[in-house]
Amino acid sequence: MLWTLLLALILLLLLQAQLLVCLHELRASLTSVTSATPSGASNASTLQRLPGAIIIGVRKGGTRALLEMLNLHPNVEVAKTEIHYFNQDENFRKGLDWYRAQMPITLPGQLTVEKTPGYFTAPPAPRRIWATNPAVKLLLIVRDPAERLVSDYTQVLHNRIQQNKPYQPLEEMLLSNGHINTKYKALLRSFYYQHLARWLELFPREQIHIVDGEALIRNPFPELQKAEKFLELPPRIKTDNFYFNVTKGFYCMMSAGHDKCLDESKGRPHAPLSNEAFQKLCRYLRVPNQIFFKMVGQRFDWC
Repeated sequence: MLWTLLLALILLLLLQAQLLVCLHELRASLTSVTSATPSGASNASTLQRLPGAIIIGVRKGGTRALLEMLNLHPNVEVAKTEIHYFNQDENFRKGLDWYRAQMPITLPGQLTVEKTPGYFTAPPAPRRIWATNPAVKLLLIVRDPAERLVSDYTQVLHNRIQQNKPYQPLEEMLLSNGHINTKYKALLRSFYYQHLARWLELFPREQIHIVDGEALIRNPFPELQKAEKFLELPPRIKTDNFYFNVTKGFYCMMSAGHDKCLDESKGRPHAPLSNEAFQKLCRYLRVPNQIFFKMVGQRFDWC
């Protein structure tokens, strides 16, 4: 019995010694790998990168639809929320590291895209973006500015109702003594040419891709083909990535057997506005629209 215990003790000591040797070798191996790897290189394959493309506007022009459709591309990763870095001073003061931290993790060769429609009309945004990356690709999705104004008001109205806040009817805000209220903020956002002029002071026209918002809704695929080409992406988005949802009344997306539709706020019925007031708005916007058409070298079928 004693010999058995002694033998068991000797075997236990031998196993312990062998274990210590193995742990020492493993520690030496890990130290060697760490010393041979430059600082940060182990994470070089997956990083949060600054965007190579930004959807800058327009508000209520279809920016969310464009972002989600671009995200169908395997080489694209998108920021899930609007960052408001270049148009809000409190965010801009947080610095570039904060901005980068809001981006998705990407692999080498993937394109990071963010969208904040508030950038288009914010005076500081063009210069701030140019100073950060003068080579960034910009996408501007536009729609009939009269329809955009009504949609803009509709969103604000919906938010105020949800928050139990008072609101004015659209016609009261749009018209003053029977004339267009030129101080109405939603109207000022629809003067596309005024805002685009600030961007063209810094960015060449070929660095800003114009997306037809109405065309994107009617038939997304051709507009996505143009966007892929502008972003220098290989053509990966296909016609079968889209199907028309009869219930919702617009196209939804299909990828890897899963479908995705935009949330219920998209396609929301517009707030009421008399035909007389709408036509007055259309007439008021005709000259600004013509200036915008000349600036971009493209015409749109707007009122």
